[in-house]
Amino acid sequence: MVGNTYPYGVEDWKKDIVLAMGHGIDAFALNVGREDWQRERVQDAFTAAAGTDFRLFISLDMTSIPCASPADAEPLKQYIKEYYRHPNQFRYNGLPMISTFSGERCLFGAESTNQGWTSAIKGIGDMPVTFIPSFFVDPTTFGEFTVMDGAFSWNSGWPMGNFVANFEMDEQYIQGLGGRTYMGAISPWFFTHYGPDTYNKNWIFRSDDWHLCRRWELLIQNRARVGIAEIVTWNDYGESHYIGPIAGDQPNSQAWVNGFDHQGWLPLMQYYISAFKTGEYPAIVKDQVFMWGRLYPKGVEASDRVPKPNNWEWTEDNIYVVVLLMESADVILKCGPTKQEVTLGPGLSKLKILPIETCQATVTVFRLGLIVVDHSPPGHRFTTGPPSYNFNAFVSSS
Repeated sequence: MVGNTYPYGVEDWKKDIVLAMGHGIDAFALNVGREDWQRERVQDAFTAAAGTDFRLFISLDMTSIPCASPADAEPLKQYIKEYYRHPNQFRYNGLPMISTFSGERCLFGAESTNQGWTSAIKGIGDMPVTFIPSFFVDPTTFGEFTVMDGAFSWNSGWPMGNFVANFEMDEQYIQGLGGRTYMGAISPWFFTHYGPDTYNKNWIFRSDDWHLCRRWELLIQNRARVGIAEIVTWNDYGESHYIGPIAGDQPNSQAWVNGFDHQGWLPLMQYYISAFKTGEYPAIVKDQVFMWGRLYPKGVEASDRVPKPNNWEWTEDNIYVVVLLMESADVILKCGPTKQEVTLGPGLSKLKILPIETCQATVTVFRLGLIVVDHSPPGHRFTTGPPSYNFNAFVSSS
């Protein structure tokens, strides 16, 4: 989200790029809005990426950028022209890629969305592009959008109801595209908590049942039909699905973001990213524990000027754990009197417990009677008296 990088300089971009590359991420989709200063941040991002194998591409936020008249297309064309031949421009099917968030109603002065986007980004001299937008339309209508070289299903990152993740939406997109590129979404979480006096966004998507793992596993199982996997997001703090550091400017989300670092998900992402790219899960070279969950019970009342988020009933109070083991080991997951003790084999295993009182969450891994992992992050303290309706996840890794 370039809109959250107002104070960023080139060195800030370099830190993010190095961190992302170190966990198997190949590119950033740069979500840009209408503000002129965002162009300077995009320029800094490309400067920071120079000399690396990391790639960048523009994702036009059409909930911000105007798109009614032919003149509205000029800033979009400028982005394409400026970075078309940049060595760090992400290319797909041999051409620089452009994406969007929304834009299904954009006309740019034409009679149809298809004609409008064709004139806006497909008619720039000798600069053809691969256009993979996120249009929020019925996938059965994709045949009307010949301008699209593929489609990004942003909503596929979470279940759109009170059920566990499945591949149904992806299947609809793939069928509708008829052989064009499908870009699927992965996201670990979703919670936003703005009152009517600000953005008026206050809901969760169901992110239980080790959702991050389940979503990756679905894409890996279907990797032959998924051209690109896009993680939503690196730094969208307002919707709680960030996986990068809490940096830059927050969109007034400090109340539910500060103290809720999500970088513990990155090494787990790396494990799945490798499998998505290669078709084989990588060898586990060290024992590792990942733990996440909300810190407060869903049903307890709190003093908060913004009410409980919509869909709050959909979530569970579980502490979720993933364990990567080189060899068999005994594992104890504990929070207060709630405890699970199991013997696990090598590979990836999933555990969960339901805390019932204020407690410190801990995971201990034993092998041959010796402790090989003792994970007790100070911040992961489940508390029965919440200070607010914070449904964000606390995330850690050993």
